[in-house]
Amino acid sequence: MSSGFFKDIDKAQFEGAQSANPMAFHYYDPNEIVMGKRMEDHLRFAAAYWHSFAWPGGDPFGGQTFERPWFGDTLDLAKLKADVAFEMFEILGVPYFCFHDADVRPEGADFAENTYNLESMTDYFALKMERSGTKLLWGTANLFSHRRYMSGAATNPDPDVFAFGAATVKTCMDATMRLGGENYVLWGGREGYETLLNTDLEQELDHMGRFLNMVVEYKHKIGFKGQILVEPKPQEPTKHQYDYDAATCFGFLQKYGLEKEVKLNLEQGHAILAGHSFEHEIATAAALGVLGSIDMNRNDYQSGWDTDQFPNNVPEVALAYYHILKDGGFTSGGTNFDARIRRQSLDPQDLVAAHIGGMDICARGLKAAAAMIEDGGLENALTERYSGWETPEAKSMLTGSLEDVAAMVVSKDINPAPKSGRQEILENYVNRFV
Repeated sequence: MSSGFFKDIDKAQFEGAQSANPMAFHYYDPNEIVMGKRMEDHLRFAAAYWHSFAWPGGDPFGGQTFERPWFGDTLDLAKLKADVAFEMFEILGVPYFCFHDADVRPEGADFAENTYNLESMTDYFALKMERSGTKLLWGTANLFSHRRYMSGAATNPDPDVFAFGAATVKTCMDATMRLGGENYVLWGGREGYETLLNTDLEQELDHMGRFLNMVVEYKHKIGFKGQILVEPKPQEPTKHQYDYDAATCFGFLQKYGLEKEVKLNLEQGHAILAGHSFEHEIATAAALGVLGSIDMNRNDYQSGWDTDQFPNNVPEVALAYYHILKDGGFTSGGTNFDARIRRQSLDPQDLVAAHIGGMDICARGLKAAAAMIEDGGLENALTERYSGWETPEAKSMLTGSLEDVAAMVVSKDINPAPKSGRQEILENYVNRFV
């Protein structure tokens, strides 16, 4: 039986670019073949449970604007929320979803009640997933909203909070494995500091390293085949977060011996907060061998915080997927819409239309990226620019000494002239495709 929330909204269909139907796909055709693979299999879309079904529409200056029939702290209401969620997944045809434990279960009085509630909802999800065919891209634990985590979880100065957080992650990993999740994510929203005056930074980093090692050890103990992912973000809610950006995370993983075990879940909005572009973070992770999955959204460039809007910039999205395709595409990862409708967008149609638009933007970006890959213009330009390093003399420098290189400069009278980087020509090239 239908929950009735989405009323007369039909399953979204692909109608093509000429359609004026706001509730239809204009570019996303899941069965279209792009570079030898179905578009759906390239993009691997997921809907985020927290923004779509748990967020009440508040902001720092005003409270709840959404009135949802499932809001409340009972298992019956949590199951109604799940009914509505899976109805939206079916309307959109998204193959995956993602969740935090606190999104899907009522908050209990203690750890035992939280665990019971999560296990109850895991059982309910298993039934919904079997009937619908929707899969779990990743699960995660919310270790940032409850007041116990105000000073972090893995980095909390109170060992009892560390213990509570670790136990909570165990239950979430168990739920993720039970539901066939393809990844498990950790985002350290409170793993950082507000001031160094009350922070032992070295101890907190060591504790966070041990916490993540415990996660990896437990993954192998239970036979979880999914990928462990860490999600970078520089600040918000914490003034400074230790998982600042992709490069910082890789240094952390190397320090604690985890660079072969853990990859990154990268978010567009978090890249912007770190002073980077999304393509920079993706290219960095790919170069370091730790690109895992992405959270697709956008920030308002006039605002200094994480606005989590749905994507609408095809050139940005195209360059993001260009680097993903260059890296071989997603394996266990995918495109999760970590995005929310605006607090004035009250209607069920707004929620569905936002996802449809985001999926269309990603489809356009993917097709543009694939066209650039197949044309080869950017790759040819790179090959030409770095061609000097293919000579035996240049290669020998990388295995020689500083003295050897200095002697070569003198003996060959090397006096190089600058060469154009051709940035404008390459930007014009990209514009041909987007």
